[in-house]
Amino acid sequence: MLAENRADLISQFDNRQTDMIDYYTLWAHQIKTPISAMGLLLQTEVGDREHTSAYMQELFKIEQYVEMVLQYLRLESMSADLLLVECDLADLVRQAVKKYGIIFINKKIALDLEELNCRVLTDEKWLVFVLEQLISNALKYTSQGKISIYLDEWSEKTLIIEDTGVGIRAEDIGRIFDRGFTGYNGRMDKKSTGIGLYLCQQVLNKLSHSIIVSSQVGQGTRVRIDLSTKRFEAL
Repeated sequence: MLAENRADLISQFDNRQTDMIDYYTLWAHQIKTPISAMGLLLQTEVGDREHTSAYMQELFKIEQYVEMVLQYLRLESMSADLLLVECDLADLVRQAVKKYGIIFINKKIALDLEELNCRVLTDEKWLVFVLEQLISNALKYTSQGKISIYLDEWSEKTLIIEDTGVGIRAEDIGRIFDRGFTGYNGRMDKKSTGIGLYLCQQVLNKLSHSIIVSSQVGQGTRVRIDLSTKRFEAL
């Protein structure tokens, strides 16, 4: 009897979880429609260009937060969604950088993008998502200077994203990939969710890639992504 009750409770819980995921997935897709409409209205707005640009930037941030929700919901079923093929790393990085062009311009942050002559075995959609999150973080915590993206000359297929931002405290560096952990910078920013880097590590683990972050307060942060794959064969 107890076993039956336990099985029934587990089944009810699973059903509620499925319903909740379905609801939030539907919501995230539906909210994209008014976001797109607002973007089109702002593009046709005739007036103060500076204010319009600021509105576009904030709307872009909303869109990115919605996208993060969708990817978070998809994480559990990510393995079934993977399409591993050889990709041109330069093309993937350009996709991610282009998306944040408005932020680079508005914040007057320089981009130093070196030649990335490298092909990697990965899932294009998921790796671009990771790159977008890392570039977004670099922009969020960099108020002046530049963001550099280049290949490590000493390690095969290791991409580096380096900024001249505020840096991460030594006591926080070991916990930045924990779900929900915001650290000192996140508490000061008041807007950090503590989800972005957690998602990055989870996605990269499933892609057989790895990520290491080093940082110095007041000097910036360096993110190393090892894009070599040891457990997969090309499709």
